[in-house]
Amino acid sequence: MIKAPQRSLAPLLGLAVLSWCAGCAPDESPFRQENESLRKQLAKQESLLNSLQDGNKVMQQQIDLLNQELRDAKKQAEHAQVEAKTLQTEAKALGTRLDAQLAESKKLSGEIQRTAAKAAQLTDSIRVEEKGAQVEDLPRPLMAVGKAAEEALARNGYRVRVTVKTDQRAVFVTERKISTPSSLETAGSRNQYVVSLQALPSNVTRLSVKADFERVVQGGRVLAVDAEEIAEIERRLIAEIGKSVATPPSKS
Repeated sequence: MIKAPQRSLAPLLGLAVLSWCAGCAPDESPFRQENESLRKQLAKQESLLNSLQDGNKVMQQQIDLLNQELRDAKKQAEHAQVEAKTLQTEAKALGTRLDAQLAESKKLSGEIQRTAAKAAQLTDSIRVEEKGAQVEDLPRPLMAVGKAAEEALARNGYRVRVTVKTDQRAVFVTERKISTPSSLETAGSRNQYVVSLQALPSNVTRLSVKADFERVVQGGRVLAVDAEEIAEIERRLIAEIGKSVATPPSKS
């Protein structure tokens, strides 16, 4: 029996194996589709996650803003409380000062009333004896006549020793003077004046002048003076005062 050589079968077997392997290659398209689907799902989840993260950031910003607003509101409330306490303290202090001022006002009011009462009593107590005095009503207010009286007395050398003034009355008592002013007295006279003023309605002032007039001769002897001569001296002073009242003040 003749044996065929073994080397001639090897190429055929290799070719057959290759053909079988080529026919058995797996189909990869379902895996690709699934992978693609998974990639798309993953992309959507990543996009959703990014959106959630962005939303969280915005939400956190809003929360931070609200927290800041709450802190600011708390500070403002605390500041308002401090201001309220300060205002309350100031109001209390002002109330205390007002009470003190009211008490002082009441005290001053009482003192004013007492002073007014004393002034009224003083006015009532000023009663200059007008018997024997020369009296004349001048159409000028009390203050103007009082000023004119002081000027007339000073102009004629009389110093005022006592002065009493109220809203309704005034009295001037001069020192006793020995002189020879030609405008009022004659040589060798000694005199003292009591000038009384009383305010009347309509800015009229009643002027009363009383003189304690004496005539002194050589050796210091005092001579009697009749009432008419004393009255003449009193009328002269009234005329001097009236002249001062009637003369308008000089313009500087």
